[in-house]
Amino acid sequence: MALVLITDGKYRSTIAAARALGRAGYEVVVTQTRAESPLTPPVFESRFVSRGIYIEGSFRDLEYPERLMSLIKSLPSPVLLCGGAVTQNAVAERRDAFSPLAPNLLPRREVLDSLNDKEEVHERCVSLGIPAPREFTGEPDSYPVIIKPHCGEKFGLKAAQRYVRAKNREEYLRGLDAMGKYDAAPLVQEAVEGEARGASLLLDRESRLIGAICHRRIREYPALGGPSACCESVYDDELVETAYTLLRSFGFSGLAMVEFKGRKVLEVNPRLWGSFPLTEQSGSPIAVKYARAAAGERLEYDPRDYRAGVRMRFTLNNAAAAVDYLRHGRAGMALGCLGDMFSAREALSARDDPAPLRRYMRNNLLRR
Repeated sequence: MALVLITDGKYRSTIAAARALGRAGYEVVVTQTRAESPLTPPVFESRFVSRGIYIEGSFRDLEYPERLMSLIKSLPSPVLLCGGAVTQNAVAERRDAFSPLAPNLLPRREVLDSLNDKEEVHERCVSLGIPAPREFTGEPDSYPVIIKPHCGEKFGLKAAQRYVRAKNREEYLRGLDAMGKYDAAPLVQEAVEGEARGASLLLDRESRLIGAICHRRIREYPALGGPSACCESVYDDELVETAYTLLRSFGFSGLAMVEFKGRKVLEVNPRLWGSFPLTEQSGSPIAVKYARAAAGERLEYDPRDYRAGVRMRFTLNNAAAAVDYLRHGRAGMALGCLGDMFSAREALSARDDPAPLRRYMRNNLLRR
């Protein structure tokens, strides 16, 4: 039985990946650094995970890569799937040492750095003729605008903390000061209107497109802009092609989500993305395709290998979004959150694997 090692089990996305791989017949082992997760990661309780292994210390320790490599050496040539950005960067920086021990689809570290730099992504979009938000080099001449650091992930910021929206000059100056703590020259871009969509792709070692899934964001938390509280799978060949053109231009390989709003590229998440559980709920084989391609199999792209029209909610985020929408006077959106309880699938639910959702809810209650 082939083995897949998934790191950073504290993230919700690892649950969907572990289930997909386990159902496909892989043995799944999941790791988590103890410092980042004092509570048991929900994925550790999945029936599709053969072992959940704590790594002592933090993933920010200088010794972390060696600790991870030591664990890998104790396993029979596992395929490696990094669940978090810090681990992914550490492994990519030592790709020549890790890859012979654990096949993976990680790109070079400089590719990850480029895709995590929002300014570099914006410049690449402009050079390729891909629609992108207007960027201001000085004080904006119109509002609203979005202020964000070049790479919020570098500072450990949660998705909702990685930007500030300013409706006027006073808010702009406050936003510059707030983001200036992380970036001396943060980006200032127009606040794009329109529907938010994501095109999530899998590219093999030759940067060939071998998998994709698209979604539209129905509701967000925070309400003024943030990660999905509820989303729906869609087919969008145009977005896939645009995202592929962008990722291929960097020589990317692996998993990445390109975020769009109003058909303009906002940013790239070159790793497992927040709405990854939608791959499980819609039946996408993208996690299994990753393992097969990492092991050396040559695969072809099938644009319709998942179900469109599947609506998914993160119950806790959706409830918080309802309160936030009410606070901003958007009662209709708040009522929609309540309707999602009946029309959308809970992101972490699975009839054949109920324990992770129970643990996730329990952990959130304990944190509060």
